[in-house]
Amino acid sequence: MTETEPTENQPATKDTLTLAEEAKAEANQLFKEKKYLQAVEGYGRAVELNPNSAIYHSNRAFAHIRLENYGAALEDAAKATEIDPSYVKGYYRRGDANFALGRFKDALKDLKKAAQYAPRDPDLRKKLSECTKAFKRERFEEALRSEEEDAPPVSDTIDLQLISVEDSYKGPRLEDDENGFTVTLEFVKAMMEEFKAQKLVHRRYVLHIVLEAQKIFKSLASLVEVAIPDEGYFTVCGDIHGQYYDLLNIFELNGLPSEDNPYLFNGDFVDRGSFSVEVILTLLAFKVLYPGHLHLTRGNHESRGMNKIYGFEGEVKHKYNETLAEVFRETFCWMPLAFTLNSKVLVLHGGLFSKDGVKLEDIKAIDRNREPPDEGLMCEILWSDPFPTDGRRPSQRGVGVAFGPDITKAFLEDNGLELVVRSHEVKDEGYELTHDGRLITVFSAPNYCDSMGNKGAFVRFKGSEMVPHFTQFSAVEHPNVKPMAYASSFLHGLA
Repeated sequence: MTETEPTENQPATKDTLTLAEEAKAEANQLFKEKKYLQAVEGYGRAVELNPNSAIYHSNRAFAHIRLENYGAALEDAAKATEIDPSYVKGYYRRGDANFALGRFKDALKDLKKAAQYAPRDPDLRKKLSECTKAFKRERFEEALRSEEEDAPPVSDTIDLQLISVEDSYKGPRLEDDENGFTVTLEFVKAMMEEFKAQKLVHRRYVLHIVLEAQKIFKSLASLVEVAIPDEGYFTVCGDIHGQYYDLLNIFELNGLPSEDNPYLFNGDFVDRGSFSVEVILTLLAFKVLYPGHLHLTRGNHESRGMNKIYGFEGEVKHKYNETLAEVFRETFCWMPLAFTLNSKVLVLHGGLFSKDGVKLEDIKAIDRNREPPDEGLMCEILWSDPFPTDGRRPSQRGVGVAFGPDITKAFLEDNGLELVVRSHEVKDEGYELTHDGRLITVFSAPNYCDSMGNKGAFVRFKGSEMVPHFTQFSAVEHPNVKPMAYASSFLHGLA
């Protein structure tokens, strides 16, 4: 530390304060340019120069929120309120982060505290009202689920024979014979074109697709082993997040799924993007059509809590009904958590674990038919992130763990593997190779939320060599429906 750098208990010099303000101004500009990672670094420099500024911590918290690093945002917001207990934005940012994590009770506490200092702030009053509704709704639904613990799953109560297809319906129809409906490639292609034109297919057909996919998922283990022939190719895609027109572009670039062109989509198919229904139905239809050649990994957004906040539940209810939303939820709970490819590559959505010695058999043994827990192997599979230095540390997201290169190396060696492929994080180039070449992050939603400016990517393996080959792509145009159109209005200022 130089003589001009203050400690938390030591006032900053005039020169240091000037440098800190310059760093903040540069970070503010980066934030306006939506360069949130660089903004975090800029605010960090300001904090280093003057750690006693509530504003710097609060601004960095806001940048962390834009990066979905809600755990880091909570820490910075808490520090801001510690430095200045009357600083409204500190409580405001902490409330935002808690809400984004589904911690409505904590968010409500922070927003009420902020309202004591700014009772007439219209945006704050709106958020306080929205958070109050979310908290009350959560308590009501928890009580309702407690009362219905012994009730059968909604999926088991669906009788498709009771749902008629009206003569006025002009969309594609499933083939029907004495054995029931059959999903064909012709139907899936017609359905995709219907979706492309912003039209929907009949709910009877939708329920058939989702329920048939659910049956397939139920037959699978939590860890699925996939064998790729020596001359075969296999494509892994990352998060799609409801960006249907970018999904169509992937198929344009790399071909439709088929027995000769297998895919694995690595979680987070839904939420944020406003065409999540179209994305998940397309993927589930291909799963039914090619059950052994279209694979889907569960992501952290295939869950009740995320879907309520980030738009998928609202979108399903808007486009169809509440029953279908619950059938989707039940189907998500049966999706596998991880895959191995040729016993060399492990694919999972989030990352590795907070403890050593985890074996593939431990993953296979996970009872996954549930909502994601707050800790343990299943939570970490869905939420964890890699970190550039050795060891482990708390995740910036506030859920899961951050793990270093040594953790990845030890896990691979313990399980006779060579590579981890995961998703879960936006990457400027659509992918990133880290941990000494042992870990790949692949993200397939370009210009995420119409705001991040990132490329998308997918990774392709040939069976005989299992060496990753990357394809990058840019976002394509989509209809004028903004991301988060069906999400909680509380989050509209955070997207």
